[in-house]
Amino acid sequence: MKPSVVLTPDAQLDLRGTPCPINFVRTKLRLEKMPLGDLLEVWLDPGEPIEQVPDSLTMAGYQVEQITDCTSYFSLLVRRPVASQ
Repeated sequence: MKPSVVLTPDAQLDLRGTPCPINFVRTKLRLEKMPLGDLLEVWLDPGEPIEQVPDSLTMAGYQVEQITDCTSYFSLLVRRPVASQ
């Protein structure tokens, strides 16, 4: 049986209670400050934030690695790509 890969974030950003599009802007600004290839964990509210932010990040060139439903919020793991966009 192959062990599952555990992704360990390099940084964390709690954006619960933050409306769209401010949560996307704050996520993008935080990612831009991180070293290339680093992984950021972002906590987002259900509804519009989790529906909009992952797609917006993907369109901006970031890699969404994982989305986890944590019942009252979602954990989004997004990586700053090594190749510049």
